[in-house]
Amino acid sequence: MDATGLRRTMRQRLYGQHLAQETVLPALQSHFNNENPKKALVISFHGWTGCGKNYLTSMIAENMFKKGMKSEYVHLFISTLHFANPNEIATYQQNLREWIHGNVSLCERSLFIFDEVDKMPPKVMDAIKPFIDHYDNLEGVDYRKSIFIFLSNSGGNEITEKTLRHYQAGKIRETLTLAQMEEVLISGAFNADGGLKMSELISTHLIDHFIPFLPLERRHILLCIRDYMNAYNFTPTDERVAEIADSLQYFPKANPIYSSSGCKRVAQKTELLISAEREREKQRLRRLSGDDDDML
Repeated sequence: MDATGLRRTMRQRLYGQHLAQETVLPALQSHFNNENPKKALVISFHGWTGCGKNYLTSMIAENMFKKGMKSEYVHLFISTLHFANPNEIATYQQNLREWIHGNVSLCERSLFIFDEVDKMPPKVMDAIKPFIDHYDNLEGVDYRKSIFIFLSNSGGNEITEKTLRHYQAGKIRETLTLAQMEEVLISGAFNADGGLKMSELISTHLIDHFIPFLPLERRHILLCIRDYMNAYNFTPTDERVAEIADSLQYFPKANPIYSSSGCKRVAQKTELLISAEREREKQRLRRLSGDDDDML
């Protein structure tokens, strides 16, 4: 794993998530540096959509494997796609066991990503319990060097409430600690509907880290917009950036500081503005050249 690259990427591209930055890299480094870990590393990301859960997961994959998310050793499961039918739990469990066994047999450092865990039928995830427990090997395969990442919207409301209360108390966002958040996350994940509801993975303490993703403030959205414009070689002037930021929704009503959709809609809004401005520039150049023909 390229720890230096991941640290740099998180610092440069992951905004507003100091708890994730402080926890994820040390957890990964500790796991990779240990030639004989006690168990597979299991990390659970929680928070509202658009706050960076998938983004950080992609960064991890990019700094583990040359092909990133496209690597044959990265396995992405999307609940609404792969586990959509609540009547097929036994089938899903068996498929998961076979998939994990087969792929860790090929690569002991396999990365398994479970997205939309909150939309998964309960008990499906219990199928992976043996692979993340404290066993040296199962049927001749050692799973302890593999990594499992869960992504879930569960706990998003509780995270937001705690973050807002912290702000209203006049405290700096970055003074929020993992200890303040972890208890409510664990309780929420265990009791809320979804893949971790009443799960043995929680009750037997097999999830190593619960990471909260905080709601993004307008200042973080501005940085996301600038990054997106730069990626398109489009100059991020203050006026352009503000125009996109102003088109998004914020809350609470009394003091709208948090983005309702995080950075989720930044791409669409930015692409729309870039397309419109480039079209206006094209029309301007046509007028200057005297070419007013309405040609495709």
